[in-house]
Amino acid sequence: MIEAMILAGVLRRTSSWGFLPAGAAFARSFHSQLPSFANPRSSLISRRNLDSSPLILVPVYNFSSNAGKPPSDADLLRVIDAEIKCAEECDDYDRVEEIPEGFPFEIQNVKGKSCITLRRRYFGENIEVLVSMPSLVTGEEPEHDRRAGAGGEEGEKKSPAQSSIPLTINFTKNEGHGLEFCCSAYPDELVIDSMSFKEIKESDEEMLAYQGPDFSDLEENLQKSWYKYLEVRGISAMTTNFLHEYMMNKDSLEYLLWLRDLKKLMEK
Repeated sequence: MIEAMILAGVLRRTSSWGFLPAGAAFARSFHSQLPSFANPRSSLISRRNLDSSPLILVPVYNFSSNAGKPPSDADLLRVIDAEIKCAEECDDYDRVEEIPEGFPFEIQNVKGKSCITLRRRYFGENIEVLVSMPSLVTGEEPEHDRRAGAGGEEGEKKSPAQSSIPLTINFTKNEGHGLEFCCSAYPDELVIDSMSFKEIKESDEEMLAYQGPDFSDLEENLQKSWYKYLEVRGISAMTTNFLHEYMMNKDSLEYLLWLRDLKKLMEK
């Protein structure tokens, strides 16, 4: 009975303000949200007290999840579309590089990854080569070329821009010991940046063991012997030239796929 009196008073007041809601729907909504003090067993509320209490109407805002995007997003999409078109027309992203005859490695190329892995077995050794994306080298020569030209007029000249690909080459024996070479592969040329002895570490003291001098500090004949060591195991000029073309194509393809994924994200 009291609830009916409350509802009647609210309807009368809202109708006088010009905010009369739909009857049945409003009654259900109001009834479900009555405060606990309106329970007749907890307290008594007179009709006069209800009429004297101000009624607060709270506006309800409807935020749509499909609201329009800012104009800058449309501009960005146009730029991405133009870049995709340029990549499709200019790059050899879909060219399949033919593996040269006698190439000794198995190639593991996973789409979406920034590197590939080469693997082979050689007289009981496990050889694994991690090949990263090419980078452009500008105005500098490989380390051994700078040393050879130092002091001469030719040594003062800067070489033209050329690309290089980073290689990390691991040779391991069955018992887990081996060598790791970090190299930079230029067209028709390989430069060893560092060499370290790798073994299974069982303690912190062993991890701090002496790893040898910098490769550039080794005696010249010893350096040449390590270059020969890599060559007979398949890290030759033929291999690095092929890897240059292969990684350039992969770089173009991965860039195009990245642009397409970016466009899909911005269109959502």
